[in-house]
Amino acid sequence: MGKAEVVVTGVLGFVGHNLALYLAARGYRVIGIDNYSRPSPRAPRILEEHGIDVLKADVREHDAVLQVLRGAEAVVHAAALVSVSESMEKPELYALNNVVGTVSLLRTSIDAGVRRIIYLSSASVYGEPSYLPVDEAHPLKPLSPYGASKLAGEIYVEAWRRGYGAPSYIILRLFNVYGPGQDPSSPYSGVISRFVSRVCRGEPPVIYGDGRQTRDFVHVDDVARAVELALETGAVDTVYNIASGKPVSIGRLAEITLRAAGRSDLRPVYASPRPGDIRESYASIEKASRILGFRPRVELEEGIKRLVEELCVEPDSTLSAGSPGSRDTVV
Repeated sequence: MGKAEVVVTGVLGFVGHNLALYLAARGYRVIGIDNYSRPSPRAPRILEEHGIDVLKADVREHDAVLQVLRGAEAVVHAAALVSVSESMEKPELYALNNVVGTVSLLRTSIDAGVRRIIYLSSASVYGEPSYLPVDEAHPLKPLSPYGASKLAGEIYVEAWRRGYGAPSYIILRLFNVYGPGQDPSSPYSGVISRFVSRVCRGEPPVIYGDGRQTRDFVHVDDVARAVELALETGAVDTVYNIASGKPVSIGRLAEITLRAAGRSDLRPVYASPRPGDIRESYASIEKASRILGFRPRVELEEGIKRLVEELCVEPDSTLSAGSPGSRDTVV
């Protein structure tokens, strides 16, 4: 596909603005779309500094979005509300924003002649793993309205291709994404940003449960690399897990964070398990590795070290991004 024009929706979110910066640095012409309802503190500034234009519009606004999509080769659909807990309280909001928003974007993409859509989905579509590692053939049984909304988006993307013949698509199911730009003060931020933020303040990380539960963490730079590979591949109309492929216990994660911050004087605090938490989860990335050539480059220790250097030096800086319900990708 070459270095084409790419539109990123939800560009002011954690994944969205990191992705836009990554693609622009590699020669893509990037245009962002965001409704500014929950903007990241750092995203508008840093995107402006890098010359990335942002259209203030909702993806459901057909005419405004159509003007941006005309001439674009591809759309990366990162716009979504992502809080599992908020989705339990406001399921209608998640259906309207995530599902109807995706349908509207697909319709506009057809009208604009967009050739490819990269849909950023979530490991939440799998629900409680029935086997490990979780591969793309795993049963899809989401446990929340958020997970259901992401799965519904996948189904619409696939149906659009079958029914209309375009656009071609690639679905990327992201596992636990972390990196610069997550807001550690948000109750919906990832466990890594919360751990780092507490340790930077001289407070111990809080572990819910016994700490033996496992997750699969992938750095946002590796997610951006996966998107780049998806833009360039000829193997379309399929789905890939994007993760590290390695299970890490929450207890181990706390140890890595404390060591990176040089806080051997702190010890994790244990709290009661949270209802609905999945016990174990990690991905098979064999398909993405074999077909896309995807291989994670940022080791967990290195990624956490970077966050410690950023947040501990400037804990209140605009490196934090998002707000409750922002577009941070979680499982």
